[in-house]
Amino acid sequence: MTPYPPAPRQDIVDEIHGHRVADPYRWLEDPAGDATREWLAAQDELFRKAADALPGRARLRRRLGELLGAGSVGSPVWRGGRRFFTRRTAEQEHPVLYTVDPDGAERVLVDPMVLDPGGTTTLDGWQPDKEGRLLTYKVSTGGDEESLLYVIDVGTGGRVEGPIDRVRYSSVAWLPGGEAFYYGRRLAAEDVPEGEEQYHRRVYLHRLGTDPDTDDILIFGEGRDKTNYYGVAVSRDGRWLTISASQGTAPRNDLWIADLSASPAERPALRAVQEGVDAETGLHVGRDGRAYVFTDRDAPRSRLCVTDPSDPSYGTWRDLIPEDPEAVLSDFAILDDLARPVLLAGWTRHAISEITVHDLATGERLGTVPTPGLGSIGGIIERPEGGHEAWFGYTDNVTPSSVMRYDARTGETELWASAPGTVEVPEIETRQVVYTSADGTEVRMLVASRPGVTGPRPAILYGYGGFNISLTPAYSAGILAWVEAGGVYAVANLRGGSEEGEEWHRAGMREHKQNVFDDFHAAAERLIADGLTTTDRLAISGGSNGGLLVGVALTQRPELYRAVVCSAPLLDMVRYERFGLGQTWNDEYGTADDPEEFGWLIGYSPYHHVHPGTAYPAVLFTTFGSDTRVDPLHARKLCAALQHATSSGAPILLRDEAEVGHAARSVSRSVELMADTLAFTAAQTGLPLPDDAEAP
Repeated sequence: MTPYPPAPRQDIVDEIHGHRVADPYRWLEDPAGDATREWLAAQDELFRKAADALPGRARLRRRLGELLGAGSVGSPVWRGGRRFFTRRTAEQEHPVLYTVDPDGAERVLVDPMVLDPGGTTTLDGWQPDKEGRLLTYKVSTGGDEESLLYVIDVGTGGRVEGPIDRVRYSSVAWLPGGEAFYYGRRLAAEDVPEGEEQYHRRVYLHRLGTDPDTDDILIFGEGRDKTNYYGVAVSRDGRWLTISASQGTAPRNDLWIADLSASPAERPALRAVQEGVDAETGLHVGRDGRAYVFTDRDAPRSRLCVTDPSDPSYGTWRDLIPEDPEAVLSDFAILDDLARPVLLAGWTRHAISEITVHDLATGERLGTVPTPGLGSIGGIIERPEGGHEAWFGYTDNVTPSSVMRYDARTGETELWASAPGTVEVPEIETRQVVYTSADGTEVRMLVASRPGVTGPRPAILYGYGGFNISLTPAYSAGILAWVEAGGVYAVANLRGGSEEGEEWHRAGMREHKQNVFDDFHAAAERLIADGLTTTDRLAISGGSNGGLLVGVALTQRPELYRAVVCSAPLLDMVRYERFGLGQTWNDEYGTADDPEEFGWLIGYSPYHHVHPGTAYPAVLFTTFGSDTRVDPLHARKLCAALQHATSSGAPILLRDEAEVGHAARSVSRSVELMADTLAFTAAQTGLPLPDDAEAP
């Protein structure tokens, strides 16, 4: 192995709550420093030399491209006789937004590649007005996720307004008539303290044709927590406005409602539905005038209640769909153009989706909606004006994204739209395994492999374990390519996710974070015990919070894993709040400003648990130059620390990519990233890949 690039160790030690905390690579926090630039250039040269020598990478790249050639299709959104949806064909780099007019003519509304032929612009979100005549859409460039908002005329495709900046993670709620909308926007940088430019959001009313910087009307948010995110919605009839506020990613929110028929849109008289309560609650006013309250208050697996929107206080809530003892309620839709109107309820049961049918008035269960298999259901979509049909997305490990249509009159489900590409998918077998974690908790994981193949094989174990995010079955070119080549791929449903409801999430956050890591280690041990792999053939992979997961795994149990792919990770948990969007995550992890919570963080922070002379596994860090969520400094610092400390000959490499960010990217960029990470993992775990000589 070529010697690692030199990385001077500084004698920096902070005194934090009586603890001495060393930080020898703090200089790598500065991306613009000459020393950091030189170090990154040397790391890039080291990675490229190693990657170019990986066997089978070109053939793998071609196969990943074929599998991603399936493309994608999104569920329809209906407004005023038009429908809107996204689709990506095999030839397209990004999903494209389309509309279908009442006469059936299909037209492109927003194509990111037309906006930017370089492929670095992504479509972040879109929202048609209630009549389907106007549409807002948001785009980012270079992966920065900053989002610029535009308004277009749907009929002509012409731009009406924009750009409006500072609208990252903003929802849009149109008022009837398309003349105005509520939305969220950050304060200008010059109006907030230095270093807080990503925070300080407010809710505004914007009227078309006015200057957003001078004429927008402040509706809500003044004097509230700087990390608050706001959600806004207006009922279809325009009468009811709801505003939700949550501090960062905390699993709770405050919620208000205003009757716009009794107070002006510029000064809505907001009434609290929920304030200062440790629960997540949303409210939707239906066409029948009832308020449907979706909540995990007193129901960790969630329930659906009904109340009167004019008095939605907690004491008035009545259960319509009670909490299920095993399944987690995830979604609902109302179909009321029937002799007996019904409600569809979406659920996940141990990470597998299902839909049930209920009487709309009483909640009585009437039956189920047929689904294609054991997979994942996207949002259930109804027509805003009512009807007897619903649409939902569907995918599983071998099924690219598709859209199903359910007809409540017949009780039948049919394929509405399939992914546009044609692809030959390998035969794989997926089974759900129940295993026991360190404290006796039962955890589940999905294990995919080729049918009929036995004996230990190279394996990848993937996990996330945080922020109430579920890992459910989905079409993945990476998983399919790995299994097709003879490997095992396992996805663990760790605590910290929402696979088993909010209690499952909270069992893996804050002072309970070690449970997540214990669940992950136990998953690895179960794969080995079942004879599916061995320690020298087992790799682990994770990104973002999952990057923290595998960073902890490799520092807590380096002997258990052969290779690690650590993508866009959090790794310095003492200083994470100082960078990116870190301050919005302190409810999930804790804050180093608090002595007790600092103890939780320093107890597992990977950067602070690297010990010289330890034989660490092979590690590939992947970072993205425009990542504004998780600063790449985390990976830089741990990479340098591991390169200095490891006593093994296994490589520690850093793959840094410019002009991409934390999330969305072009297909070709995705293929390159997957090819590099899977080829690296295959080489380390001994998975033979087909010869590159067969690749074009």
